[in-house]
Amino acid sequence: MLRNTMVKPQIVALGGSLLKTREGHDLDIWFSELIQLCKKIQDDNGKLGFVIGGGNPARYGINLARSSIDDSNRLDLIGIAATRLNATVIQQALIANGLNVAQIIPKTTKEANQLLKDHSFVCMGGTTPGHTTDAVAARLAVDCDAESCVIATDVPYVYDKDPNKFEDASPIKTLNLAQLAEICGVGQEFHPGQSAVIDPIAVSVAIEHSIEIMVLDGKDINLLSNALSGKKFEGSKISVN
Repeated sequence: MLRNTMVKPQIVALGGSLLKTREGHDLDIWFSELIQLCKKIQDDNGKLGFVIGGGNPARYGINLARSSIDDSNRLDLIGIAATRLNATVIQQALIANGLNVAQIIPKTTKEANQLLKDHSFVCMGGTTPGHTTDAVAARLAVDCDAESCVIATDVPYVYDKDPNKFEDASPIKTLNLAQLAEICGVGQEFHPGQSAVIDPIAVSVAIEHSIEIMVLDGKDINLLSNALSGKKFEGSKISVN
């Protein structure tokens, strides 16, 4: 069968928090299911760009250095290094299972887009201080001419307010980008090590380039599979309008 070289890549932002064993989240099973999903995508001639977050390694490194570094850009560089470490973990797991993965961790979204022309998968982390991996994923979607971007994290929905702070926070399963911008605080400063469902820069990029966003619980690979294949999934779907 001839490979369809014109296929548009799909983009997934994997939260760094997913690379941590906890109650109800067995990493061995998760990696196995992720690999099986990627094998199916490759068999179907699909292409997938992963942007992996820094998670605990990023927060640990930033907190460790915060007492002696007061420059937010320098702290961000520590977080970016952690994202590239996590990206390497995913990259090597896929390579070890015979998948067609780019052998380098790209440092720009344009580089990642070029690599996806010759590979089924590309794994990358952060790029520029001040931009979270959500923003990188949104920009990669723009460069790849993708119509949507999946945000797979440990939060299953977009909520009307922070569920970690408010017990009465309610999940929102369908909304548009303008409503998401209001919730995420587009235009407000985002600090190194700060965590949110979707960061404001990513939302701004999605609005500017009309990119649909899907938010789901990345611990459940079936949800990710359904979202990527256009099936109904449990999570939040953020439409352009």
